[in-house]
Amino acid sequence: MSNYKFILSGGGTGGHIYPAIAIANELKSRYPNAEFLFVGASDRMEMDKVPLAGYKIEGLWISGIQRKLTLKNLMFPFKLMTSLLRSRKIIKTFKPDVVIGTGGFASGPLLQMATAKGVPCLIQEQNSYPGITNKLLGKKVDTICVAYDGLEKFFPKEKLKLTGNPIRKDLLAVKGKHIEGKDAFSLIHSKHTLLVLGGSLGARRINELIEVNLDFFEEHNVQLIWQCGKLYYDRYKQHKELKNVQVHAFLNNMDMAYAAADVIISRAGAISVSELCIVGKPTIFIPSPNVAEDHQTKNALAVAEKNAAILIKESNLDNDFQKQFSELITNEEKQTELSKNIEALALVNATNDIVDEVEKLLKK
Repeated sequence: MSNYKFILSGGGTGGHIYPAIAIANELKSRYPNAEFLFVGASDRMEMDKVPLAGYKIEGLWISGIQRKLTLKNLMFPFKLMTSLLRSRKIIKTFKPDVVIGTGGFASGPLLQMATAKGVPCLIQEQNSYPGITNKLLGKKVDTICVAYDGLEKFFPKEKLKLTGNPIRKDLLAVKGKHIEGKDAFSLIHSKHTLLVLGGSLGARRINELIEVNLDFFEEHNVQLIWQCGKLYYDRYKQHKELKNVQVHAFLNNMDMAYAAADVIISRAGAISVSELCIVGKPTIFIPSPNVAEDHQTKNALAVAEKNAAILIKESNLDNDFQKQFSELITNEEKQTELSKNIEALALVNATNDIVDEVEKLLKK
């Protein structure tokens, strides 16, 4: 039987959406006649991104709980009840064989109703420290695919499968394309190349750090591919006039940017960390302190504690950044060591392994 039906739910950020799309794509390659339905939050980016990937999506009226007392918090019980009822109707109408959650507001009510109806369910937890929704769902779902060791602290051990996070297939071919990557960005081959990543929207503190250190980078023979984010592009695009600085709102050819890099500065979102393990370049993580449960710091720590990356907290940047960067960029042995250690953490078959677990649920 290949005309299975799958519901996937994940959204709010690209870190939840793109893993869900990667899983759906792999399922579709194995079961071309299968039917797919995504469920997301009606006002979040998944409502645009999922249809662009070729899948149908339905939206729920749901949002997270704010950390302070707001009108949105007062509305939360009504949104939750509405979303639970809507989820029940979706499941009853679509009749999925398996439901897959990759995190985000909508996955909570959907998987809650799916487990209540006895539908086999799998969640894919991207972070080293799970959010509240997945912690609650972990008690009810059949399988929990994770990207880090040690999550038995949060989930039933017998349900855990260490698979890694789904990543873009083009990143698997980055190795050996260093010259091609530099040529793609018209870079000077004799200079060190620093790739700066702050996410699609951008990271204010990282952008400020890069701007004040432009002369410092020049002194160290460093050229920049600086992805400042679309929110900050107008503020920083003036620096494109500098000889060794490229400023981008976003990067469409990420594989070539990774290939060109000698050193990378990045936030520590779960998917970014997984990609950087695949890429295997010396990395300085500057985690965002403004995310739920401070999970970016925990993601970065999981790598840095294995001597596979450098972690600098935003609060320590003024004191520590120049010293740490100088020591890295002038020490090829240190660069090689970090590259070797971070690459050893890569889980390259994540998408296939997750879908293998989905197939096990189809046989239940």
